[in-house]
Amino acid sequence: MHSRLRGYRNSFYRARKDFVKTAGDGREGLFSVANYRVMCYIFPMKRTHAEFALLSPLPAEEVLKIHPMSLAFIGDAVHSLYVRTAVTVQSGDVKTGALHKKVTGCVSAVAQAAASEEISALFDDVEADVFRRARNCHIQTSAKHAERAEYRRASGLEAVLGYLYLTGNTERLVRFLKMTAEDNL
Repeated sequence: MHSRLRGYRNSFYRARKDFVKTAGDGREGLFSVANYRVMCYIFPMKRTHAEFALLSPLPAEEVLKIHPMSLAFIGDAVHSLYVRTAVTVQSGDVKTGALHKKVTGCVSAVAQAAASEEISALFDDVEADVFRRARNCHIQTSAKHAERAEYRRASGLEAVLGYLYLTGNTERLVRFLKMTAEDNL
């Protein structure tokens, strides 16, 4: 294995070990990925979701320089993690196949496009610009079960979620994530 990859792998496992140590007692866990520190708050099972945030947020000017589809890539991961966490915590001891069905209904392009219609009215000027840039961006692929316009709106919403995550605007991020999940969970 290449020495650089081995170093990343080893640092990830060390960080994961530290995270697992702190997860049992309900305190925050930290681990580092590609020089960014990610924080996860672990709550008792009675909570319906886990909050997460970037410990070292990027300046908004730097985030706006990132390609809209890259922001959508990050936003997709953030949205998926939020929904998976909420479904798992709410469902308790259920088979993973049932969990997967619930999650896919919420993270589909059709569901995200419907949520974007409701949420877009709440965007400030910068978020509306990020949404517009991502929606109008040339997209190489399309979803199997969604129209092209739905896929574009879903990509716009994901880009806004990625922007909010990277800038550390956790309050608005969680508010939008709750709004996307409330109809489908």
